[in-house]
Amino acid sequence: MGHLTGKTAIITGAGRAVLSDGSCGSIGYGIATAYAKEGCNLVITGRNVKKLEDAKEELERLYGIKVLCVQADVCDGADNEAVVNNVIKQAVDTFGGIDVLINNAQASASGVPLAAHTTENFNLAMFSGLYACFYYMKACYPYLKESKGSVINFASGAGLFGNYGQCSYAAAKEGIRGLSRVAATEWGPDGINVNVICPIAWTAQLENFQKAYPDAFKANVKMPPMGHYGDSEKEIGRVCVQLANPDFKYLTGETLTLEGGMGLRP
Repeated sequence: MGHLTGKTAIITGAGRAVLSDGSCGSIGYGIATAYAKEGCNLVITGRNVKKLEDAKEELERLYGIKVLCVQADVCDGADNEAVVNNVIKQAVDTFGGIDVLINNAQASASGVPLAAHTTENFNLAMFSGLYACFYYMKACYPYLKESKGSVINFASGAGLFGNYGQCSYAAAKEGIRGLSRVAATEWGPDGINVNVICPIAWTAQLENFQKAYPDAFKANVKMPPMGHYGDSEKEIGRVCVQLANPDFKYLTGETLTLEGGMGLRP
C-alpha cells in the first residue's frame, strides 16, 4: 500500500518526454511516476495525445494504477472554461472525486527579449500557465473541499530573479505565486492545502533551450549548490508526494516556495 493508494490526482502537462540519453525528461511525467509508485490513480493532460498515451501505457504497465488521458490545451481564443470543465467531468466520472491538483503545464517563448516579445508570445505563457491554474483551481475547488485535498502549483526562479529573455514566462509564474498565496489564505479553512514549487530540473525542454539559446542558457541557468540539476521523479516528484500526503499536509498553513539545489532549495 502506497501513501496515496485510492487517491486521484490531476497532473497537467504530464505527457512522457525523454532526454537525449533516454532518461525521464519531463517534470510532469516525473511527478506522475512518483505518484503512480504510491498507488495514486492519475488524470494526465497535455496537448500531445501520443505523449499522453505513451505515459498511460508505461505507468499502468509498471505500477498497476489507472490513468485517464485527456487532451487539453488552455490557450488564447479557446473556450478555456469548457476545456477545463471537460477534464474535471471526465476525472470525476471515472474516479468519483479529486484529491490532488498539480498545475505543471506551461508553454513560453523563452529566449525572446522583452522588446522583441509579441502579444502572441505573451499570451502563450499567460494562458498556458496563469490562466490554466485559475481555471483548474476554480473547477476543482468543490471536489478538493470535499476531499480536504491539495493544490500544488509551479512557479520559477525566472520570476524571482528576472531571467533574461523570459519576460512572459516570468510574469506568468509570478502570477501563479500570487494566485496560490490567495488560495492558501481563502481555502485553508476548507482543509485545502496549497503550495508552490519553484524547481530547477534537467528536462528535455531545458536541454532544447540550451541548444537553441546557448547565450541565454549560460546567463540564466545556474548549477544548484549541490552540483546537479533536480531529478524530475526522485526529487521533485517525491516532494509533490509529500505535499499531498495527509500526514504532512496539516503541518503546513501557507504557501511553501521551494527552489534550487538537489532540485529544491529552501
